[in-house]
Amino acid sequence: MDADVIVVGAGLSGLVATSELVAAGRRVILVDQESTAHLGGQAWWSFGGLFLVDSPEQRRMGIKDSLDLAWQDWQGSAGFDREGPVGEDHWGRQWAEGYVAWAAGEKRAWLRGKGISFFPVVGWAERGDGTATGHGNSVPRFHITWGTGPGVVEPFEREVREGVAAGLVQLRGRHRVTELVLSDGAITGVRGAVLADDPTVQRGAPSSREEVGEFELSAQAVIVTSGGIGANHALIRRFWPDRLGTPPADLVTGVPAYVDGSMLEEIVAAGARLVNRDRMWHYVEGLPNHSPVWPGHGIRILPGPSSLWLDATGRRLPTPYLPGFDTLGTLAHLRTTAPEHDHSWFIATHTILGKEYALSGCEQNPDLTGKSVRDVLGRARTDVPAPVQAFVDHGADVVEASTVEELVAKMNALVGADLVDARGVRDLVLARDRELMNDYGKDVQTALVRAARRSRGDRLIRTATPHRFLDPKHGPLVAIRLRVLTRKTLGGVQTDLHSRALGADGSPVPGLYAAGEVAGFGGGGVHGYRSLEGTFLGGCLFSGRAAGRAAAAATR
Repeated sequence: MDADVIVVGAGLSGLVATSELVAAGRRVILVDQESTAHLGGQAWWSFGGLFLVDSPEQRRMGIKDSLDLAWQDWQGSAGFDREGPVGEDHWGRQWAEGYVAWAAGEKRAWLRGKGISFFPVVGWAERGDGTATGHGNSVPRFHITWGTGPGVVEPFEREVREGVAAGLVQLRGRHRVTELVLSDGAITGVRGAVLADDPTVQRGAPSSREEVGEFELSAQAVIVTSGGIGANHALIRRFWPDRLGTPPADLVTGVPAYVDGSMLEEIVAAGARLVNRDRMWHYVEGLPNHSPVWPGHGIRILPGPSSLWLDATGRRLPTPYLPGFDTLGTLAHLRTTAPEHDHSWFIATHTILGKEYALSGCEQNPDLTGKSVRDVLGRARTDVPAPVQAFVDHGADVVEASTVEELVAKMNALVGADLVDARGVRDLVLARDRELMNDYGKDVQTALVRAARRSRGDRLIRTATPHRFLDPKHGPLVAIRLRVLTRKTLGGVQTDLHSRALGADGSPVPGLYAAGEVAGFGGGGVHGYRSLEGTFLGGCLFSGRAAGRAAAAATR
């Protein structure tokens, strides 16, 4: 045997699994189609948000959370409905229950033991569909890692590289696995192609696929952590569900090109079962990056709750399809009511742009990524954060104007058609502004904005003081064209609670484990239909840890 365990994929779940194997003294080969100079995969690019329950950070902000409330929210969002002993949700539900309990218990202490700490303000993502038992977070739970995605990756990469120095880990970059080796009914290794070195390629950029050799490696077990399909638009469209309407013709890509689903056929050929492939998580607040790293590179706006959201023809989206409330509900609404158009609009003021707009990704948040207290405080004092202003100055999808009529003219010019009526938008804005004459009113969005400001985090950094859009003190007006941004697949390899890959009859495929996004972040779909946010990195941590520990125990 070349190793005790082979791990396929050097993203976060692969690093976590490998670090657990190293801690147990196992010999590991970690293979990845990209360079091992760039470990961490998609997680490295992330904002570093993590879902925690009843944390000290929440309590310091006066947030009352509990395991019961979090599990209520998770079940209402997941909507598990594919039950039965070998049903597609059978294991996902059990993974979910275990994960929420972990998020309310050991998770924070375990991460703190690795040196991971959190920004003190807890964010309120996915505020929900307006019902106590439906989709959404009842309270803020989005904890931003100090150091963003690279800060999450760093301790696990360090432990893996220490394993290399100790002789326990071999890193095999530029190795693309094309087959799982089956011997006597068990997975005993991998085969594939050695790719040409491409040392000048920056992290995340497409690398050469020239094959310069072949390889075969053997081990007692294989853990597959090869990620999702977010850069493979053909697969996304193939499995796009009817409940989300018509898939857009124009998508922007929220993940590097190597997130291509390249191991899925190999996993099926080895006897494992893929479930919940119609469940996916894409954002409706995407912008093409003005400085792209990968093809079609998109960035997601993390919006506060105050912007008016209009469809491509200028109609206001109904409640609960408000900024930051119900990602998939909004996606389904837009793709079923106006499927001939692939964009929508945020309308805001300059004040809202400065207070409420953030961008997802480590590179869009250099202050948090660089762990600079001075720069974070500087952001709070800045009129508009520099990364946001860069999209205003250099992006193709932001227009500004002093009047509604001028703004709508620029919106229509941007898309090359007179889709939006200026009088209709002006009437919407005036009606919204009239709601601010009193501290109460019937406009649900305005009421929710006022409610949000009772949260310390929203009041400090995420929600602007309510004001009239047509008040020139808060101008100019801003319109932002939004596209659908690809991101996560919520289904994948069905696994038991030991991360063992399961076959069609529900029994484990000997020697085969799966973790991270390729396993639906645990069980083939820990999220069910919808995510509560901050749970993708957490799912990689939780399932990668389980896979590493289980494989270590099985290879004694």
